[in-house]
Amino acid sequence: MSETTVEVKQRDEIGKNANRRLRAAGGIPAVVYGGGKDPIAISVEKTDIHDLLRQAGGENAVFLLKLAGTGKARHTMVREVVVDPISRQIIHIDFQRVLMTEKVKVQVPIELVGVPEGVKNQGGVLDFITREVELECLPGDIPPQLELDVSALEVGDQLQMKDLELPAKVELLEELDRVVAAVAHSRVALEVEAAEAEAEGEEVLLEAEPEEPEVIGRGKEEEEPEETS
Repeated sequence: MSETTVEVKQRDEIGKNANRRLRAAGGIPAVVYGGGKDPIAISVEKTDIHDLLRQAGGENAVFLLKLAGTGKARHTMVREVVVDPISRQIIHIDFQRVLMTEKVKVQVPIELVGVPEGVKNQGGVLDFITREVELECLPGDIPPQLELDVSALEVGDQLQMKDLELPAKVELLEELDRVVAAVAHSRVALEVEAAEAEAEGEEVLLEAEPEEPEVIGRGKEEEEPEETS
């Protein structure tokens, strides 16, 4: 668990105009909620939050949020980061208070390990279907990611949620049969197989012996004419 500390200030002014002035001064408006207490409007320095997101160790990192000028500090997590679609700058952040003795629900990324047998030697392609998994655990037990070894997968094989190895004290909140990754025939391989099948069909047709013409009816055989004297 990361014990990174971020200092924040309580905001007395709220609203669009106040937020614009705050951003112009190098701050980012934010709110902290949860933990059985009322939400509080706060601000955080832009440089501090950039350092936090870079160093804290993932989107589910738990850190200390310290209120400037007081001795108050609470464990929190970043729950939402709003980014301006044009400037790509952070314009608002939601923090959630967490209690280290109470479980939280989080989305954790899945990381595939290895190259499938079906890709290396069978002309298949790997389809990474589900890239995140929902877990429940104590804040201190949140894994940064879950690894899934796909090395043994052959064409037609798949791995499901039940194949994930969970750390101790971590609960899976997904359907066990939900597919995570699979190896399928590549489109090129399927096209080649179809072309080969079509060619084999034509070859069989050409090698088939011609059929005898059907005789509709021959009627009564003609009698030889009698000899005349």
